[in-house]
Amino acid sequence: MEPLLHGFLLALGLILPLGVQNVFIFNQGATHRKLSSAFPSVITAAFCDTLLIYLAVTGVSIVVFSFEWLKTSLFLGGFVFLSYMGRVMWKTNPEIRSNTQSSPLTAKRQIIFAASVSILNPHAIMDIVGVIGTSSLVYIGVDKWIFTAAVIGVSWIWFFSLAIAGRKIGQIDTSGRLLKRVNQLSALIIWMMALYILYQLYSK
Repeated sequence: MEPLLHGFLLALGLILPLGVQNVFIFNQGATHRKLSSAFPSVITAAFCDTLLIYLAVTGVSIVVFSFEWLKTSLFLGGFVFLSYMGRVMWKTNPEIRSNTQSSPLTAKRQIIFAASVSILNPHAIMDIVGVIGTSSLVYIGVDKWIFTAAVIGVSWIWFFSLAIAGRKIGQIDTSGRLLKRVNQLSALIIWMMALYILYQLYSK
């Protein structure tokens, strides 16, 4: 019971703050007419988190991040991609019409973007490696995997919940004006994260 509760509470603490992943998933739920159309981004983000959590718990990620050049490359790649993604979000015009929608992301672009904001987000990776990976060290055997399953379960439930919440906003905002502001807010948050990554890279 303890590893289950520990994993559940730890995952909530890490995943609830407004981050790039959360903003992107919410945005996809809001800008697609059907909730199922946002599933590529939801499933991709959840799968990437599952992989990173598994690598953190098994200790593989700690070995990988012991290489300074790899950490620097990750930070630079994260800055470039987040800057680009912010531009795409800012320019997206989610005008909702009665039968169709002007510019939702395709399933392919959702998968690429969702994977990128998961894998090229140094802060998310550091949280998973530094917090979840370290916390898992207190457990062994079955308890370790119960802890891991609890963390992964929260991740999947949370991403689907974000998409559902976004879809509700999309249903309320039939004009698309509110969703345009959501896109612009998303872009601003993403750009701030990109600048923060750049700051951390040059302040090391």
